[in-house]
Formats: sequence, C-alpha cells, structure tokens
Amino acid sequence: MKMFNHSNSTWVRYSEYEWKQDENGKLYLTACADAQPAIYDPLKEYQQLVLDALYIGRLGMKQEQDDTEIQSEIKDFAEKYGLFGLMTALPTTPSFMDYEAVYLSKNRFIKKETMSTEEYLALFFPFDKINVVKRSVESLWNIEGNNMMALAMTMSDRPMAVNMSFQRQYAESYEWMKQVFTDWAFNSTTVFLYYNDYDRLDEDYKQLMRQSIRAFDGNAPTYHIALLEHPTLIWDFHSLLLGIQMMLSFMLTDEHNPLRLCKQCMKPFIASRPSAIFCSPRCKNQYNVYKNRAKDKDE
Repeated sequence: MKMFNHSNSTWVRYSEYEWKQDENGKLYLTACADAQPAIYDPLKEYQQLVLDALYIGRLGMKQEQDDTEIQSEIKDFAEKYGLFGLMTALPTTPSFMDYEAVYLSKNRFIKKETMSTEEYLALFFPFDKINVVKRSVESLWNIEGNNMMALAMTMSDRPMAVNMSFQRQYAESYEWMKQVFTDWAFNSTTVFLYYNDYDRLDEDYKQLMRQSIRAFDGNAPTYHIALLEHPTLIWDFHSLLLGIQMMLSFMLTDEHNPLRLCKQCMKPFIASRPSAIFCSPRCKNQYNVYKNRAKDKDE
C-alpha cells in the first residue's frame, strides 16, 4: 500500500511472554521476568501482522474452540509484535494520567464511563503493581530497574500511560485479547460475504451487515511529518490495537490489492489483483476438482 511506503511508527515487544493466572483464576499474558524489550516498526511488516491477527481471530470464531491452540498462537503473536496496549486504547485519551480519573470510550470490556486511575491501572497490573502515586491531576511514577528506565527514556515522547504499558509488569487479559482478534476476523468476513453473496442476500440482512461493520471504529492514531531522507509520515500509535485496526481498515478498502478470504480454504490473503479469489494455485485446483465432482454427481 503506497501510503505506508514513506511511513513509520514504533512499538515495543518482549523476547518472551507467558500466561499467568491471578488470584481469581483469570488468565493474563505478560512478559517473562528475564525477557528483553525491543523497539520495532509495525508498519514495516503490516500486511503479515494483519494476516496473523486474522488467522487467530478465525480460530476464535470456531464453535468448538481449542483454547490451548489459541493461547499458543496469541503468545507467538505477542513475541512477534508485542501486546495490544489495551490500557491506552480504551480511554478517550492515552494521556489519561494527566486527569483526575479515567474516562472511557464505549467498548466491549468495561461498561463504566469513568473509573479511578488506581482501579483502572489494577486491570493491567494484576501481579506486580506499578509504583505510581496519583494526586488529583499529578502523577509520580517511580520506574524500577535500569532496563525499564532506559526504555522509558527512549520512549519519553509518548504519554506516561503508553510508557507504562511497555513495562515488564504490564499484562492483558486472555478473554479480552481473544475477543479483539475474533472481532477483527468477524468484520473482515462480513465485508467478504457482503460482496461475494450480495445478489443472494435480502435487504434486511444487508442492512444488518452494514450496521455491523459501522461499529468497526475506534480512536484514530495521530501523526506528524518528519523531514528525514524524504518527507516521512510518522504515525503515533498509542496502542498497537488501534494501529492494527487502522491497517486492517486500509487493507479492506484497497482497490488494487484488497484483503480477501480464499474461496476454497477461507484463509485471509492479499490479492495480487482485484479479481483474485484464491490464495494459491493449489486452492484453485482443489476448488475446481470439488466443483467438477459435484457436477458429475448431479448428472
């Protein structure tokens, strides 16, 4: 996609993650104690990132879900791309540490419109509490560990809460992560079916699908232009979740190399041309074989 040719962004991923249960048995994904952080640019691999996310989402859409398989895939995803940054994706602003409380956008996970900062942070630091003192609009954060201090200094241009989500103690709920992946896969499937089956759908069902995809929104990332080797668009992703959602949106609306679901295996793929409907020659051959067999059986 040309708009990403001269663009970049930064996010943090750790070398290893693990699943841990809190005292109530709730499952979270968090960085391992000895895992090392690394900064990378999600836009350099955005197509594979989105395809990997949709693959996990389609696992979540299956009626008979294998949580062990999904958990393994989510862990692998995090080690490639990092956690979602749900903590800064849900509030109305990623700078919520600058306010007396956390004000939340409408979302699937938290029904409250506002929460105390301490109560909100506890949702994402269920094991080792982050050392932060909150007094009205002022916050004091004591960063522990030289590596964590170095990471925070490197990312000092980000809001405090974004930097906090890069710390090793930060964790995200399995159920929330699985729901995000599943929502992405559901919406991409809705787009595919809407156009593929358009002539066979009644108007009421079409309207339902339009309403479903309209809910596919979120806080848009901000950007600025940097004068590097050439003018470069710098996307300020305050959460990887919103970054992926933006990339997916552009891929779904790309007229030249659209995101498609293979007509044979239903695997997401990037079409090499607008008319492509199969992810590989193998799937095309399998589809034609099954189609011919069905035709012979009818005759």
